[in-house]
Amino acid sequence: MAFTENVNGYLTRLAGKAVLNGTEKISIGLSINALKQRLDSYFSGQLAETLIFGSYSRGTILPRSLDERSDIDYMVVFSDGNYRPQTYLDKLRRFVEMYYRSSEIVQSHPTIQLKLGHICFELVPATKDWFGGMKIPAKASDYVNWVDTDPIGFNATLVAKNQENGQLIKPLVRLIKYWNARNGYPFESYALEQQVVSQNYNSWNVFDTQQRSLKDCFYIFMEDLDAGYYTPQWTRQLIERVKRSIASVKAYEAAGSTSQAVSLIRQLLPMN
Repeated sequence: MAFTENVNGYLTRLAGKAVLNGTEKISIGLSINALKQRLDSYFSGQLAETLIFGSYSRGTILPRSLDERSDIDYMVVFSDGNYRPQTYLDKLRRFVEMYYRSSEIVQSHPTIQLKLGHICFELVPATKDWFGGMKIPAKASDYVNWVDTDPIGFNATLVAKNQENGQLIKPLVRLIKYWNARNGYPFESYALEQQVVSQNYNSWNVFDTQQRSLKDCFYIFMEDLDAGYYTPQWTRQLIERVKRSIASVKAYEAAGSTSQAVSLIRQLLPMN
């Protein structure tokens, strides 16, 4: 008798494919090492430290095959913090123009975006205050002012939430980010991760974390997803469609029509 995959099995398998494979991780690792060596050489004595933050450091980055916008946030902390942000952005631009001449280089938001063939780096200039706190360019100030930041503070929050929910939250983040990428990026990636982590995944039938599944968490998050009052109409319509799809999937499951339920989930989140 042929095995019929259920919705939870399909989502679990897809979440597994949404992890960087060995070859991609090695390639990115080599690029990270080269970038650090070049930064240390070019800015000899001028840097307090460099660090990776964002989705790569949290283990929630998607492969480029699933999200063409996947990137690595790389903070470059300058020892001398006496200048305005644009001064340091200009320094980073000159650095990448020297070492990465054939790559695409763009100032995007308060970063220098370095697009390589296999990955994109977002180079973020930073300084430290008297107490060791990090400061990065403020987005709304045309890079004139600094704003306080905690680049890795969210990592611990994600880890705790993941542990509280049977190691299901990181796979869920990857599924939701894949859905977001497939639908034109209605949500900013980091804000979406924050929504996933802030969601309460307890419900009348899945309160016990031992019984909770990735499918349960996916349903709960999507059913509660709210774009907000000022969200564009197309985003609100997208959310309404996905909620109708989830309702249909659950109806198929209740009727014992597993193959139809999986087929509908495949339409929502196809596996490449």
